[in-house]
Amino acid sequence: MRGTRRLTTAQAIIAFLKNQDVERDGTTHPFFAGVLGIFGHGNIAGIGQALQQNPDFPYILVRNEQAAVHTASGFAKMSNRLRTWACTSSIGPGATNMITGAALATINRLPVLLLPGDIFSRRNVAPVLQQLESPSSQDVSVNDCFKPVSRYWDRIYRPEQIITSLPEVMRVLTSLAETGAVTLALPQDVQAEAYDFPEELFRKRVWLIRRPEPDKISLARAEEAIRGSRWPLIVAGGGVLYSEAGEALARFATATGIPVAETQAGKGSLAYDHPQCVGAIGATGGLAANRLAKSADLVIGIGTRYSDFTTASTTAFQNPEAKFVNINVAEFDAYKASAIPVIADARVFLGGMAEILKDYRVDAEYASLIGSLRDAWEKEVDRLFHLGSTPKISQGEVIGAIWEASGPRDVLVSAAGSHPGDLHKLWRTRIPNGYHLEYGYSCMGYEIPGAIGVKMADPSREVFVFVGDGTYLMMPGEIVTSVQEGVKIIIVLVDNHGFASIGGLSQSIGSSGFGTHYKCRSPQSKQLDGDYTPVDFEASARSFGAHAMTAGNLAELKQSLEKAKKLDRTTVIVVETECEVRVPGYESWWDVAVAEVSENPSVQQARAEYETGRKKEHYHL
Repeated sequence: MRGTRRLTTAQAIIAFLKNQDVERDGTTHPFFAGVLGIFGHGNIAGIGQALQQNPDFPYILVRNEQAAVHTASGFAKMSNRLRTWACTSSIGPGATNMITGAALATINRLPVLLLPGDIFSRRNVAPVLQQLESPSSQDVSVNDCFKPVSRYWDRIYRPEQIITSLPEVMRVLTSLAETGAVTLALPQDVQAEAYDFPEELFRKRVWLIRRPEPDKISLARAEEAIRGSRWPLIVAGGGVLYSEAGEALARFATATGIPVAETQAGKGSLAYDHPQCVGAIGATGGLAANRLAKSADLVIGIGTRYSDFTTASTTAFQNPEAKFVNINVAEFDAYKASAIPVIADARVFLGGMAEILKDYRVDAEYASLIGSLRDAWEKEVDRLFHLGSTPKISQGEVIGAIWEASGPRDVLVSAAGSHPGDLHKLWRTRIPNGYHLEYGYSCMGYEIPGAIGVKMADPSREVFVFVGDGTYLMMPGEIVTSVQEGVKIIIVLVDNHGFASIGGLSQSIGSSGFGTHYKCRSPQSKQLDGDYTPVDFEASARSFGAHAMTAGNLAELKQSLEKAKKLDRTTVIVVETECEVRVPGYESWWDVAVAEVSENPSVQQARAEYETGRKKEHYHL
């Protein structure tokens, strides 16, 4: 007779999560590191009580539920999606705070499990505190908002429902193609309700992370396309890193001479000084990759979803004869751009294709062009790292100072504002996962909690956070979490008095930076064009328990970075920059609509330029 264990629903969920392992390439380890969250009336008697009696399954108290999901996402990404955290919240604002994090995880295809509390399933005490009432149905709560941003969503009305739901949770979380946020809405009464669960539910389970192999026909068609091309270009996306295919890509690129451009998610697929690495591509790309993209007659996309930043809003690849070969574990992405689709793991494909093409190499003329463009680009990066021509430090110089202070294995974390564009161009990534940008959702507030997740995933690596004043003010409270948990990160806080990225974008569309500067309201104009708002960022950081210092010039910034590396806990370095000294765009385009009708001459001019730019957009058929 099969045994049972009498547990509450919440206790059973935690017992299940503790026993889920993943295996890839013969290595097995636990999938869940623990639970992040905040307790309220909707989860404290359920998930909270269950965690209290499972001290071997860590619980981390965060300061914002959104930040909990960001931390889990940072951890999952740094772990190449082979590990994650679960996140818990109460019903109401605690749950809806997690929705932004869920959207980020799903858009970036990062596995995160969300366990929000929910309203009473038995309904007799309704409407309860924080309940969203609907006149058309009693089967609705704020947790229904998670549906469009979750890869899997379920509401548990009876304890025994988790017996079939939890395996589905794991199926999706460990899927190469379908992973993202998974939401289990847990009514607070059901969380605390007991049931005789079968012992087999809690046995150790190992979920195999497979490496799909390409079919022979697709492989042959890819080979034919490569052999028939003269100017092939690889676009390396995040799938290269998740597959841990960096070494295979380096060998393939060396043998064939095919240049490798990198997306935001794929940056670090090759070391910056590899002879075939031509750097960032697209709207935030550099000179070398964007020049090569324009004339490429074959684009080999590996693990990329071709976002508008990668394709420069479909203007990056201008050769009318350009063809595409896409290697991806997701069929949805493999078929984009009317490509020859190869449904396969990146590392498996590169290893097999290297053997097939062992007699192939790009011609000498193309190889020479690649080398000259690489050299020109490296000189441009050096120039931007050492401008030395303005009273205030430029953002490029700040990036250069951080890069010079970082070690070969250290990690750079950022997410939103002007930083991702400048970092994509300028950061010289040395090894895989040394560049951690959340740019699928470009979520302000991700940087600090995301960096905590990165550091927890690999404590041996120093983690530098590059954050602007605007995004810092959205979620600085997680500095407290980093101090609480002894998770040291180094935060470089750039004070440019507002939203520099959107300010620049506003200028480019003729709107003069309207509403993007951190200025007080002027008594005369009644607009936000008075003095700068007086914010003491150093005092703010110190109040959260961090070490804090202000760098007034480039030399002080470099000294502060060296000091921060030696300190024992999270450090914030504040540096004021000149936001108008920007890193240039390099023959790229990004489609941002401009008002078609306006009385403002600058908007009229911007619209004319916009219409000219749009003429370069085209379909890849």
